[in-house]
Amino acid sequence: MKIYEAIRSSASFRVRIALNLKDLPYESEVLDLRAGDHLRDAYARINPQRAVPALVDGERMLVQSMAIVEYLEETRPEPPLLPRSPAERARVRAIAQLVACEMHPLNNLRVLGYLERELRLSEPAREAWYAHWVREGFRSLEPMLADRQTGRFCHGDAPTVADVFLVPQVVNAQRFKVDLADFPRAVGVFERCMKLPAFERAHPAKHPAGT
Repeated sequence: MKIYEAIRSSASFRVRIALNLKDLPYESEVLDLRAGDHLRDAYARINPQRAVPALVDGERMLVQSMAIVEYLEETRPEPPLLPRSPAERARVRAIAQLVACEMHPLNNLRVLGYLERELRLSEPAREAWYAHWVREGFRSLEPMLADRQTGRFCHGDAPTVADVFLVPQVVNAQRFKVDLADFPRAVGVFERCMKLPAFERAHPAKHPAGT
């Protein structure tokens, strides 16, 4: 397997975690998003969406982190990252999608760049935008983690797709110095995840290509 990624990209981070949890070896090709590597024609031929990550598995090319993680789950089902029952799987996917669809799109590099270049927002204004939407997302997530199905992790006592998506969002919030003190359940799950090698090795600070 080969992953085209950016080190600090939340979506790339998710796929690294999933690959590590599945104990799947992979090659990494790092793209510099600030330099526009993902916009070049050579990469567009790999991923027409011009976004990261993209995963090559043999002759297959996969894009979008949620689709990639689900593909890995379906093709390499052990250890499982989704529960068995449909209702439990729906809960795990709902947590993951809250992060991927509600939080992350408002705070990715493309949006922050637009706020800076096109809307001419100052750095403090951009940081306020970032913090507001991150906190709004965690404000929705925190009561979900009060559910009786929450254990040591987002769902039960083993990592699932929900944790794969939660952890990069917390890391990004920390990088932007967003106060998460109001969300102890999410922070607690994050801290337990980061004690596992699969999560710890996927952290941008641990990437062999550097940050």
